[in-house]
Amino acid sequence: MPLLLRETLVAVDTESNSLHAYRERVCLVQMSTRTHDYIIDPLTIGDLSPLGALFADEHIEKVFHAGEYDLMCMKRDYGFRFNNLFDTMIAARVSSIKQVGLGNLLAQFVGVQVDKSHQRDDWGARPLPADSLHYAQMDTHYLPTLRDHLAARLAELGREPEARESFDELCRVRPNYVTFDPESYWRLAHPHHLSQREAAVLRELYLWREELAQKRDVPPFKVLSDKALIALAVEQPGSLNDLLRLEGMGNNNGRRYGHELLRLIERGRKAQLQPPPPPEPPADPFQVDVYTVLREWRRDKAAAREVESDVIVPRESLWVMAERMPTTLDEMQSIPGLGPWRLATYGEEMLAVLAKFNKRRR
Repeated sequence: MPLLLRETLVAVDTESNSLHAYRERVCLVQMSTRTHDYIIDPLTIGDLSPLGALFADEHIEKVFHAGEYDLMCMKRDYGFRFNNLFDTMIAARVSSIKQVGLGNLLAQFVGVQVDKSHQRDDWGARPLPADSLHYAQMDTHYLPTLRDHLAARLAELGREPEARESFDELCRVRPNYVTFDPESYWRLAHPHHLSQREAAVLRELYLWREELAQKRDVPPFKVLSDKALIALAVEQPGSLNDLLRLEGMGNNNGRRYGHELLRLIERGRKAQLQPPPPPEPPADPFQVDVYTVLREWRRDKAAAREVESDVIVPRESLWVMAERMPTTLDEMQSIPGLGPWRLATYGEEMLAVLAKFNKRRR
């Protein structure tokens, strides 16, 4: 850590095991300076608190690529606080680059091709193969150089303040806390138009899958897929042979869980029916109209600048504006996603759009 605290720039990435564990955790932290690469193993070290000083240091720039999820996971697992970030994907989007994947950017600006074949590796396994570690190392190795190219492009286009505001917003991203909601089976039942009885069967299967996934420490989809749960809830097979013919069951799942699934289906057939949750209230038509016009303004502004629409203003900010209907820049300051740069650049234009609707309300 003392070595890294003497740096002015450190590139950072993480690898988590969401595809292989019930509750994901950060399994690797990769870091690169301009001269050295480091891989930190949280599963071996345990205490990563010394990294907190590095991430919070306002004088050390931390370079990420598409770092939002990395920050959410590190805040969740370690409570880290972040200052002074540079995100190469955000920089690329702000500077009107269309292909913003790391591989595309490295090929365009650094002239290297990176291996992306290990994205689905089990990063919680130990020991990790040498080729997996090399893949992880390369995720940060070129980031300082890529950062320099994109910083130069931002400066050339005069978009540094805009990018800096987005980097500062990234620092404030919230931790990724995931909790299981036993009523979330309705999110499967509704789109597939399940009857209440079918939903009752689905509930039994859904809760069983979650409990088994937790016991086995695997993601729920590795027990049974959503498609398999829906097929079981709709068809409600009464025998093992009928069950084995359903999508997603196959011989392995059917033989492994078949008798238990038949028991759960029967229990769902007899369970008390639960009313579905009330639908979301319809949006206020006036608010929808305001949002639509703001979105059209944003689309035209983005087209003129050759950037994606959300680079101009986030979608969520437009909805909050349409709800609150601010009439001054001071009132707009409390709207999430509208920092000083966006307010100074677009605030008056957005207020002009809103003013037309405020007149209609009088």
